[in-house]
Amino acid sequence: MESLSRRRLLRGVGVSMALPWLESKRVWGGEPAEKNGSVESASSEPPVRLAVLFSGNGFHSKQWWARGEGASMELGSVLESLGDVREKLLFISGLYNAEAQKGNIHSSQTGNLLSGAPLASGGDIRSGTSVDQVLAKVHGRATKVPSLVLGCEHSNPSVHKNYSMLYSSHISWSSPTTPTPLELYPALAFDRLFKDDVERGDRSVLDAVAEDALALRRAISATDQRKLDEYLDSVRDVELRIERAGRLGEIQGWRPTLEKPDMPRPADGIPQNIADHMRLMCDILVLGFQTDSTRITTLKLNNDHSSLRFPHLGVDSMIHHLLSHSDTDDWLKVNRFFVEQVAYIAKRLDAIQEGERTALDNSMLMFCSSMMTGGHDNTQLPVLLVGGGGGSIKSGRVLDYKAQPDRQMCRLYLSIMKKMGVHLDTFGDATTPLAEV
Repeated sequence: MESLSRRRLLRGVGVSMALPWLESKRVWGGEPAEKNGSVESASSEPPVRLAVLFSGNGFHSKQWWARGEGASMELGSVLESLGDVREKLLFISGLYNAEAQKGNIHSSQTGNLLSGAPLASGGDIRSGTSVDQVLAKVHGRATKVPSLVLGCEHSNPSVHKNYSMLYSSHISWSSPTTPTPLELYPALAFDRLFKDDVERGDRSVLDAVAEDALALRRAISATDQRKLDEYLDSVRDVELRIERAGRLGEIQGWRPTLEKPDMPRPADGIPQNIADHMRLMCDILVLGFQTDSTRITTLKLNNDHSSLRFPHLGVDSMIHHLLSHSDTDDWLKVNRFFVEQVAYIAKRLDAIQEGERTALDNSMLMFCSSMMTGGHDNTQLPVLLVGGGGGSIKSGRVLDYKAQPDRQMCRLYLSIMKKMGVHLDTFGDATTPLAEV
C-alpha cells in the first residue's frame, strides 16, 4: 500500500481538511476523533487550552511556598499576586527532570524542561519534542495557529560549559533538533493571529477543496470512493445545519467569546520597557485563547542565564542571572514581577465567562523554571498549575512529591496531555501520569 504524508489533507484556497482512514491509501492526519489518542473537544463544550510560562534562574529560596488549601491557602511572598485565584491553583513541589542533572548548568537544565529528553553536548543540538508541540500536532488542526510561541528575550546562540545556549533560550521544541522559533515582536504575534483572516462560512469548505478531492477520488479504490463520498456528504450536512442555525440565530454549541480582537495592533518593534513587553505578550496570549485562534501557547518571559534588567522596579544594578545568586530584596522584587504576569493572565481568563465555567476553568496555565533557586538546584523544580482543565482538575491544593520515588516532571505532562484528550503510554522518562492532578 502507498503511504501518504502524515500531513495529507484536502486543500483549497484558504482551506485544508483532514481525511478519514482509507484502505487503499494510508492517510495519517485523520479525523479529530481518532481512537489513537487524538480527541477533539465536543463542539458543545469550550476547548481545553494550555499555556506554559517560563522564567529562568529559579526563585527566592525562602519565599516560594504555599500551605493549606482552598480560600485559606497561604502563599509565600513571591506568589502573593495569585491570592485572588488561589482556589484555582495547584502548587506542586518535588518534581524533577533526571536528564537535566546529567549535564552542566543553565543550558542543560532548560533545553529538555518540557520533554525530559537527553541533550547533546559539545555545541550540538539535540533535545526532544516538547509537550506543547505534541499537543499542537493534535489540537492545532482545529485552529488558525497550531501553537503560539512567544518570548521576551532574544535567544543566545553561544556555548556555555560545553552546551549550546540555544537550550537555555528555548523551552518549545518542534522536533529533537528544532527549537520552535520565538516570536519576540508583539505586532507580529498579533498579525499571526489575525492578519488575512478569512471569515468562516463565506465559502463552503467542500467547494474550496473540490478539485483536490476529485484528484484523490481517481486514485483510490471503489470502497474508498464510497467512504470518501460519505465523509464529504457528512461535512456538507454539518455546513448546511450550521448555516441554517446561523440564519435562525440558533447556533448550538460553543463559539469563541470574541470573533475579532478587542485590542489595537501593537506598535512595530520591541518595547524598550520590559514591563510593557511582557504585558503585551500576556494580552496576546489571552486574545489567542478568547478568539480560539490557538489553544496552545508558550510564553518564555526570559532566558535561563538571563541578561534582562528591571529599571522599572528600581533594580538596575545587576542582570537577572547575577541577581539570582542571592536572596536579596531586589531578587524578591523581580520574582514577584514575573509571577504578576501569571496572575494577570489568570485573572483575565477568569473574567471571561464560557457557559457555566470561565476561560480559566477551561484552561491550564503552567508556570515553571529550570531550577529551584539561582544556586542551580534542580533536585526539585518550582511548578504552578492554574486553571481547571475543563473541569477535570481539583484545584486549591498543595501537592508534594519530594518523598515519592516516581517524581518525574514528565508524569505531569502525561496528566496534562490526558486532560486534552491525548493519551500516551510514555513521555520522556515517565510511564504513568500523576493521579492527583
